[in-house]
Amino acid sequence: MVEATWGWNLHKEIPSSKDAAHEVIEHLLRAASDAGWEGRDFFHIQMAIEEALVNAVTHGNKESPDKVVELEFKVTAETVFMRIKDQGAGFCPDKLPDPRDDDHLECTNGRGVMLIREMMTQVQYNDIGNEVIMVKQRKKG
Repeated sequence: MVEATWGWNLHKEIPSSKDAAHEVIEHLLRAASDAGWEGRDFFHIQMAIEEALVNAVTHGNKESPDKVVELEFKVTAETVFMRIKDQGAGFCPDKLPDPRDDDHLECTNGRGVMLIREMMTQVQYNDIGNEVIMVKQRKKG
């Protein structure tokens, strides 16, 4: 995925707090809106970034004040790129139970990862599972 020119980008570290996460989510959503993202695609971006960033803060870094979350966001009218990296031990997303299976309907683990995979065009985790890259391509038509 190569974009010639990103209309908006942000690369920073934030403290492991939900307040800091929600503040930076607002910046990304404003940039996406300004770039013309709306409707279902905008909702998918919002859901995916909230799931990934809150997971990084709460599950990855366990809201530790000694840890940070590294963010990289890039936005154009056609593509949104989001990279989130926490300082936690990571996890294996492929080993999470499928929350749609009858045996796991009451279990909340894995729902966010499943939603992210369903809503994004591309999703990639690093080898230890403490970094996720999500890409959303605008739907044609």
